[in-house]
Amino acid sequence: MMTAAPSTDGYAGSAGGLNRFAYQEGAPAAPTAAPAPPAPAPSPAWDSEPDLSRSVRRAATSRGRGLHGQLVQQLGQMIVSGDLGADRPLVPEEIGQRFEVSRTVVRESLRVLEAKGLVSARPNVGTRVRPVSDWNLLDPDIIEWRAFGPQREDQRRELCELRYTIEPLAARLAAGHGREDVQQRLQDMAEIMSHALVQGDAVTFSRADAEFHSLVMQVAGNRMLEHLSGVVGAALQVSGGPVGGCDRPGETSVANHLRICDALAAGDGPAAEAAMRQLLSVHETTGTERVVPAPREH
Repeated sequence: MMTAAPSTDGYAGSAGGLNRFAYQEGAPAAPTAAPAPPAPAPSPAWDSEPDLSRSVRRAATSRGRGLHGQLVQQLGQMIVSGDLGADRPLVPEEIGQRFEVSRTVVRESLRVLEAKGLVSARPNVGTRVRPVSDWNLLDPDIIEWRAFGPQREDQRRELCELRYTIEPLAARLAAGHGREDVQQRLQDMAEIMSHALVQGDAVTFSRADAEFHSLVMQVAGNRMLEHLSGVVGAALQVSGGPVGGCDRPGETSVANHLRICDALAAGDGPAAEAAMRQLLSVHETTGTERVVPAPREH
């Protein structure tokens, strides 16, 4: 039977109508580092499931996604991980038999993957996997699949470079579009991050961090930047820390978030931009292996 892969439901909401400290729901569980994903199989094969970690399986099956969503996730992960290489033909009948789903489910799932640029369907040629150059790398699903696959280091670096380019600008613009409710929500997120850090709650820290950065992007007054807030949110939500984020959870990170809050409240664009650049400065760890955390729970 088919094993579902993690979903990409977002955490960031609108600034209005949200309860303060919405992420603190009881005592947080101590974070547990998940094992790094095993290397992909040397050759693609339909007769064996991708070797996902136990934490992935547990998180996925507990959410009870429908067959359509599960198949999209499963095939997407297999393509991004390289289990299904470029120009690999995808035969609907074979997929249906392999995953024990109907032709309708297969057809709809392939349409979703085609919209993401992962596959192409042509008359008399069929459906084939497309090269990486054709993928929509800003799609939140693809961001997540890359974050848990063999391309995770490239994904981390590319996301950091993108964020360092757009988020300082967003912070500077946001200083001129201050709203009291948004300012309060940003302050709340920084306080939640501080509490989560003390309690060792990496999941709550990551969720609050994602909403903080998404809010800054959304109030910058630039619709294109607002559109990219989903990319930033996805990057932080799948990372649980350094893999997708450029700053490490710590007292310095919290202090920089508070500096951004103060600069935005004061309407000081240059100070907000400088604080965001400081926050996103990449700190490499030499001699330390990065561990990809387990997918987020909902």
